[in-house]
Amino acid sequence: MSTSVVTQSDVAALVEAVQRADSALGLLQATQALAASAHPDGATCLVEVLGFNNPGAAVAAVDGLIAIGVPAVDTILTNIDGYNYGARAWAVRALAGIGDVRGLEVLEDALGKDIGPSVRRAAARGLGQLRLDALPPPQRRTTAERCLQALVEGCRDGEWVVRYAVVVGLESLAPAVHPELAEGPAAQQRLHDALIGLCRNPTEEAPVVQLRAALALQRLGVNHG
Repeated sequence: MSTSVVTQSDVAALVEAVQRADSALGLLQATQALAASAHPDGATCLVEVLGFNNPGAAVAAVDGLIAIGVPAVDTILTNIDGYNYGARAWAVRALAGIGDVRGLEVLEDALGKDIGPSVRRAAARGLGQLRLDALPPPQRRTTAERCLQALVEGCRDGEWVVRYAVVVGLESLAPAVHPELAEGPAAQQRLHDALIGLCRNPTEEAPVVQLRAALALQRLGVNHG
């Protein structure tokens, strides 16, 4: 459903359907319908769904928030529930999918501290995919540096799925730390060194992490021996 044909009254009806749902299946279906509208007026309700004990509906809500995109970011950040782990975890996924730089602090915190490997994985990917192009050069450099620092620290994560996501994040971040954009070649070298470390790590339990790091280095044109 396109936002060009969805009226505010349509969205209000979809929101009401979510609020009136009296079963897990009913909530899922109502949330899917609201998410499909991709209308900014549905963002607050979708964020509320993240806190319900219904993973299917939460997935639909995350998809809907990502479809809404930038207009949903303030609503997500304003309503993150620090006392509801599930809601916060889903919010991290939504922010990672949207890629707005306002989610940077949440993603940094999630990668460094969250107890859930799947949440840390989403944060790692999100840090590599923040939309930095629209930022003025000074802010772009400092933001890219923060993303890089968080991902470098994530190389030591105890879960291989997170380390794999860190590789993906580092490769995605690479254009933003090119010497022409960053503070000289130092940031780019740190990124390359992080990937080389993951590629060559003799204690790596998951060869797929090493292979993915090698692929990233190849794509970036880095000779890693």
